[in-house]
Amino acid sequence: MSAPPKKLEMESEDSSSCESDGDEGMEYTGNEKVEIDFEGRSPIDADFFGIKQLLQQLFLKAHLNVGELTELIIGQNNIGCVVKQSDAEELTAEDDDESDDGLMEVFGVTSVINLSSKREHEVIGQLRTLLSELASEHASTEVASTVKAALDDPGKPLGLIINERYVNIPCQISVPLLDSLSKEITKAKEKSLPYDFSYYLFICKLHKTEKPSKKKKNKQPTEETLWSNPEEEIIDQSTDLKFEFPVESDSGLGGSWMEEDKTMAPFRRVLFLPADSLPTVIDRIKEAVA
Repeated sequence: MSAPPKKLEMESEDSSSCESDGDEGMEYTGNEKVEIDFEGRSPIDADFFGIKQLLQQLFLKAHLNVGELTELIIGQNNIGCVVKQSDAEELTAEDDDESDDGLMEVFGVTSVINLSSKREHEVIGQLRTLLSELASEHASTEVASTVKAALDDPGKPLGLIINERYVNIPCQISVPLLDSLSKEITKAKEKSLPYDFSYYLFICKLHKTEKPSKKKKNKQPTEETLWSNPEEEIIDQSTDLKFEFPVESDSGLGGSWMEEDKTMAPFRRVLFLPADSLPTVIDRIKEAVA
């Protein structure tokens, strides 16, 4: 049985879809739009492979037990949600095809994981070690010290916010997702559950490229940064506690590049946001995407 939908209003126009029943000689221009309604649902066991695939997209080749992290997300009661097509349940019933185990149904996942508790889980230890090593290697001395203090101080819990979705889903969808998560965290704190965080941690996907300046040939190339989740740029602007690192490969950002363009290099940027700043940041995201 699927989980009941949460009251989230989401609508997306997918401009990357191509209709296959058009005239054979017509060329696809990329302007075709398909309206898709999404809804948030509490994650269930059937969402395991869909959530896991999204996490693998975020962590790539990192030495993490992503399956256990997926189980932790599903196992949390009343915290977080997965994004599904509003009529996905009807389509599944009509097709009577359960071969993909929900893989194609999960378009996104939003949740939070307490990195200061649940240390008996292998993946929590792996995440803590990974963050410590990455901060030591890539962060400034000040940021690295803050990261170490946040990881070592059980009195100031650190929450990892998972904010993952497929790239063609517009950032407007992040507003109800993050707003709902913030409200769920508040309710959990009122019940004295372990969600009273001091910092929230975001791991953001971005790509960088360098383009030669058009003004002067001998001028230093200008670097472009593309965010997979554009709303995370607003979170980035809201904190000075951050560092970034390159990753080996990333198929999350597709597209055809012009010959003069350079290959997009994938990075991850780690953001530490004071927990009491989250409502203000969500309001800024609302204003930006309105």
